[in-house]
Amino acid sequence: MNHFIIDYDSTFIKVESLDELSKISSRSDETTSRKISHITNLGMEGKISFSDSLRKRIKLINCDKNDIEKTVKILQNQISDSFKKNESFLKENSENIYIISSGFHELIEPIVVKYGIKKENIFANRFLYDKNNVIGYDKNNPLCKSQGKVNIMRELKLKGKIHVIGDGFTDYEIKKEGLANYFYLFIENIKRESVVKSADYLLKSLDQFIKIIR
Repeated sequence: MNHFIIDYDSTFIKVESLDELSKISSRSDETTSRKISHITNLGMEGKISFSDSLRKRIKLINCDKNDIEKTVKILQNQISDSFKKNESFLKENSENIYIISSGFHELIEPIVVKYGIKKENIFANRFLYDKNNVIGYDKNNPLCKSQGKVNIMRELKLKGKIHVIGDGFTDYEIKKEGLANYFYLFIENIKRESVVKSADYLLKSLDQFIKIIR
């Protein structure tokens, strides 16, 4: 049996959802947004630990529930072209598709469930709130720490052939730790050169992946 582990940011969607949230927040400015994008890239290229990347970004983002709702509306129009095109594949294989992301449930679930992804197959971080304001994130969630995706995979204990599709180093770590058969570097939206050598395949689109597994 095939299992498909799919990343969210820059894979299922064209952009980085936290970067988009920082842009939409009325209390952030352009300089802050640039800093957040830079930290995102350092983490995805494996140049700083993921836990450091997340901590630094959340510290910079000053947002509330209203900003999150606005960001979700923007992300609905940022689905990767080949994912949108292959909605039927996603729905047909929904039992075996897992979204494992270091992003946040609030920015992921409303988007991917429309493509047939089961809520129980979505693994992501969660914001903490004081009334409407975001004041941090759940630090007990494995995905806020380094090797978070690896630890989620260990908990899932999936049997069969495991295919990981993602754009960054944290996706490759699943294969590196022996918890996946193949790592496909998704380059439809961005190509992280530092991760290229670690990939079994470079995917220009989801169409290419579907051809490989068939």
